[in-house]
Amino acid sequence: MSQPPGPGTPSGIPQQPQQPQQPAPAQPYGSPPPYPYAQPQQPPQSQPASPYGGPQQPYGGPPAYGSGYGYPAPGAYPYAGYGYPAPGMPPGTLPGMPPPASWGARLGALLLDGLTVMLVPSGLITAGYVQLAVKLADRWKDCDDAGISRDACPTPKAPASSVTLIVIGGVLSLVAMVFLVLREGKTGQTPGKRIVGIRLLREQDGSALGFGLALGRRLLHVLDALPCYLGFLWPLWDGRKQTFADKMTHTVVVRDPR
Repeated sequence: MSQPPGPGTPSGIPQQPQQPQQPAPAQPYGSPPPYPYAQPQQPPQSQPASPYGGPQQPYGGPPAYGSGYGYPAPGAYPYAGYGYPAPGMPPGTLPGMPPPASWGARLGALLLDGLTVMLVPSGLITAGYVQLAVKLADRWKDCDDAGISRDACPTPKAPASSVTLIVIGGVLSLVAMVFLVLREGKTGQTPGKRIVGIRLLREQDGSALGFGLALGRRLLHVLDALPCYLGFLWPLWDGRKQTFADKMTHTVVVRDPR
């Protein structure tokens, strides 16, 4: 005789008794939990980006170099000529560079360059014009003796020797000028600057100018001479002893420590 189906099964299938759940085995103290009970790892938190281009620094910590807080990266400005002189240096001195050369030293270097490099070309040109002046004076004297006014006096023909001297002197002057520019662009020193002990350098990093910048600076000396030579006198009261040409080309003449 069959037994009636158990309760709680509408389809007549007897319900299986549930097995009691076994507790998780105890782990030894200090050992990591098994996989089902492992704690999920927290993803690494990235530091928020700084609005100035660098990583965000902890609160209270110093700003990193190059983070936009006014601290340039190391080596970005080797001499940092921004008005912060080194301790104990005179005003106008660029950090890391020797003091600016005095106006008297620059004038002495100019005179020495004229005596050593420009003396022969200038002498030839002067001799040629002196011959022309003597020839013109003789012609005027002859006209005065003949009762002819100087306006009506015929202009004498220039002697060939005068023209030759002037042309040779002009060519030598050009060669001497190119030589001075080459020396300034490569080493920062002409013969006169070397004797006096000064040197021409770039204001930003203290490097040599190169031929192009040295030539441009020499041509810009025309502006120094235009307002009654005011540009050449400007180093007398300027903090960095610069002429107008120096300021426009960002160059400075300093004492040579070597």
